[in-house]
Amino acid sequence: MEETQEPKSNLKWWILFTVIIGTFLGRLDQTIVNLALPKIIDDFGISVSSAGWIATAYILANAIFVPIWGKLGDTIGRKKVYLLGFIIFIAGSVLAGLAWNLTSMIIFRVIQAIAGSADYPTAMAILAVTFKDNKERGQALGIWSSSFAAASVFGPLLGGPLIDNFGWRSVFLINLPVGLIGTYLAMRFISESKSEKKSVFFDWWGAGTLGAAMTAMVLVLDKGSDWGWTSLASIICYIATVVFFWVFVKIENRVPEPIVDLKFFKIPAFVNTLINNFIIFMGMMGALFLIPIFAQSFLGYDATQSGYLFMPMAAMFMFAVPFGGIILNKFGARNTIFASTFVAGIGIYFFSWLDPKSSALDIVIPLCIMAFGMGFGMGPRTNIIATVVPKEEIGVASSILALARNLAGAFGIALFGTLLNNKVESYILHINSLSTLNSSNPLDIQKFITLIELKAQIDAYDYVFIVASIIIILGSFMVLLMKDNKQKLDVQVHVE
Repeated sequence: MEETQEPKSNLKWWILFTVIIGTFLGRLDQTIVNLALPKIIDDFGISVSSAGWIATAYILANAIFVPIWGKLGDTIGRKKVYLLGFIIFIAGSVLAGLAWNLTSMIIFRVIQAIAGSADYPTAMAILAVTFKDNKERGQALGIWSSSFAAASVFGPLLGGPLIDNFGWRSVFLINLPVGLIGTYLAMRFISESKSEKKSVFFDWWGAGTLGAAMTAMVLVLDKGSDWGWTSLASIICYIATVVFFWVFVKIENRVPEPIVDLKFFKIPAFVNTLINNFIIFMGMMGALFLIPIFAQSFLGYDATQSGYLFMPMAAMFMFAVPFGGIILNKFGARNTIFASTFVAGIGIYFFSWLDPKSSALDIVIPLCIMAFGMGFGMGPRTNIIATVVPKEEIGVASSILALARNLAGAFGIALFGTLLNNKVESYILHINSLSTLNSSNPLDIQKFITLIELKAQIDAYDYVFIVASIIIILGSFMVLLMKDNKQKLDVQVHVE
């Protein structure tokens, strides 16, 4: 049972709007900063590899602190944690905008990430206890989840003009006025809620070992392609991930109030939904990572033009979210999520038809299909996680979902990026072995080499998108293992 009163109907949607601002701002910051890296590199006089730690440090800190904030929100109050995270995030953003060298930037980005990681688990828990009706909750969680995709799209669109007109520091300083608005709205509309279950113990050992395992895992996913997947540094990360995760599981099975209740993983609907979220976010992030590279490398688009390609996708995603509620009520959560994942996989498959002669529509249409598929299943995916666990542990459950999505993104980028590089190399050798040049003219030889490399790269992209679509389509069938009461999952499942 929750210590929270049912808010008035008109206030519910203000609460939804409030948490959307926080989620959008945090996700926007992740995408927009990547555009500023070239300017930061020039300003600080650092190498590209050194600048990579600006993004890596953020990803690591975010992954480590998500479960901690989720537990704290359930324990001391979600509004307190949400506001604390928001205020620290604003401060970290201003500091990052005033950074004077790489070290200061990394420190301030870590502060941002720690604060930003408070948003997802607390926001989801706030919505789950605000919207009591299962149908309304599904719609609210779906609309809120769409802010992730919207931020991914608007990041490049907003970031380019900001950087060009006001410099790279503006992408951090812009968080101050927007953040202050979000803070005011949170103070004005969000009511405090927390578990009635009184907590007398915080699982610091569990948090520490989970953080160590996540650090090693995210680090190797982010840097493995640079280090080499079989290098000593990568192997150390593999071992550290396994060892710390093993210790973490041992701790969680013994402590009275674990930071992650492992009994969640005895709930089939929870596990299957979590796996489905991992698979579809892995595919989405992998595709969103590769498409701009393809557009700029082979179609001659600049960064701004590449960003425009994603605007219809954002619109389709937002259109699909409320449509998911209609499908959910007719066919149930299981069938809705299955269809959603399957359609998203088909959208990614259509990317395998891309070539240097492709038009903008050849990219926009698959993006829209993928976004539509993801969109109408987003609410049911998130709602199941909030529905099948005890209400007093919604924050912890949502932090697990956030962790799975973050890891899925890192895994998707690492997997598809590595697969692409490996296939390019193998295709170059294969195509070269089947090709003959009857000329000794240096210009002809150069053209010959260029054409082989171009053909190999296009074939590699096609291969990666086909593999990604197969993984997602096969993953859609895992949802069918989930029990469903035909209409919707509105039965609360409590784990004793």
